[in-house]
Amino acid sequence: MPKSTIPIGIDLGTTFSVVAYLDSTGRPCTITNAEGDLITPSVVLLDGASSVVGKEAVKAAGMEPEKIADFAKRDMGSMFYSKKVGGEQLPPEVIQSLILEKLRKDAELKLGPIDRAVVTVPAFFNEPRRKATQDAAQLAGLQILDIINEPTAAAIAFGYQVGFLDEKGQARQKETILVYDLGGGTFDVTVMVIDGTDFTALATGGDVFLGGVDWDRRLAEHIGNKFRDKHHGFDPRQDASGNQRLLKEAEDTKRALSAREQVTVSFEHVGQGIRLPITRVEFEEMTADLLERTRFTIKSVLKEAKLQWTDITRLLLVGGSSRMPMVQRMLEEESGLKVDRSLSPDEAVAHGAALYAGLLIAREEVQPDDAPAKKPAMTVKNVSSHDLGVLSKDPATGRSMNSIIIPRNTVLPVTKGKRFRTAKQGQKTVVINVIEGGDSAGRNSTPIGRCTIHGLPPDLAPGMIVEVFFTYSENGRLKVEGRLPELKRKAMLSIERASGMNDDKLNEWGEKLKASRQ
Repeated sequence: MPKSTIPIGIDLGTTFSVVAYLDSTGRPCTITNAEGDLITPSVVLLDGASSVVGKEAVKAAGMEPEKIADFAKRDMGSMFYSKKVGGEQLPPEVIQSLILEKLRKDAELKLGPIDRAVVTVPAFFNEPRRKATQDAAQLAGLQILDIINEPTAAAIAFGYQVGFLDEKGQARQKETILVYDLGGGTFDVTVMVIDGTDFTALATGGDVFLGGVDWDRRLAEHIGNKFRDKHHGFDPRQDASGNQRLLKEAEDTKRALSAREQVTVSFEHVGQGIRLPITRVEFEEMTADLLERTRFTIKSVLKEAKLQWTDITRLLLVGGSSRMPMVQRMLEEESGLKVDRSLSPDEAVAHGAALYAGLLIAREEVQPDDAPAKKPAMTVKNVSSHDLGVLSKDPATGRSMNSIIIPRNTVLPVTKGKRFRTAKQGQKTVVINVIEGGDSAGRNSTPIGRCTIHGLPPDLAPGMIVEVFFTYSENGRLKVEGRLPELKRKAMLSIERASGMNDDKLNEWGEKLKASRQ
């Protein structure tokens, strides 16, 4: 059967995921899943060789927590998911692939066969996490047209649907917007300029370990402590099933406190129970430090962009957790602006991904030779979220040194290089250790991988020039090239990755998943 020509945009979220496409008029529309819902919980139930994704998996979480995988997005870029599921240690790419496969199949119920998608990631995702996201899509039978940052996707959606663009899709005036994206498991801030049809990110920052679930856990801790105190040390958190149900109760309470000033929690465990009134003020006090972390990130991003709040013309809220009243109040106090909540925080990112997918497909369309050149519907430029460099040795001291080649918040795509020198007489190889982030000595950096140039001439003198070039693409994926100009040699280097799946593991899991579907 021929594949559909309609690409989809996927917001692969930590707690919920959303799929969208462009209808015949070019308008983005959210695709309901097989259960008839606009959003799909990013939760997987693994029961032997079979898997269930979404609402039914959430229902099973309280009774069979050992078979549940959730928040796998936080583990992307790691070798394994944070716990065993059904007694098996799984790569997070496999869990994410099952979610993506569910989203693809649900979209196919409406659109027919699909194999192409734009998938969004947090702007602060590092290169290994982006590589892992691409691998998960491949395992799910999807060709990634591109990866786009979630705040950038949201900005595109707002720009095209809210009305600060004219009928030609151009900004009525130059806009400098700040996107505050607080999702279920990750947090991002991006400052972006929209000028005509050009979308250009200036700076980005965030935290892949901060999201609505952390607010849930604070509430669960509060309720659990009160339960333990009332029942003389009996603690529901010591039981996996009880802890899972407590977290669900905390999530429901958080949502209720966004609408009401006070709610009463009723929680039972093994014949014991508690009724506990909680006010919005109490909730805000117990989570004030979490909100402060987002405030600190905003200030850092504005400083990186060399802007003040007075330079920002629009303040956009994205992500379901941005609905909490404390978020809107803090932002309006900080900025002096009214927040823009004109689109659904849940759907905006997927809609922006669908719009971007439409742009990419339009670029691919073959035009007759005599046809006038088409002006692109829009251009999108992102920035790097972390420093990229090489871990080297200081020749004077012998200490480790982080030689940054591409600084954070560099506009992408970009190619930059740096010169190094061989250290020893007769050196047979040159090893390039690629890292992301970290301080000047490389401490707290993320190892990306290792590249090695083999087959150097015998008796090579020390001090031979080695040029290292990084090419960082728009989607945050990296290529490395090494050159020995004095020997007139160069080579594109494949990265031996420090984390995630290599090609053999990817193929192995592809075969396993294929067999499980039969």
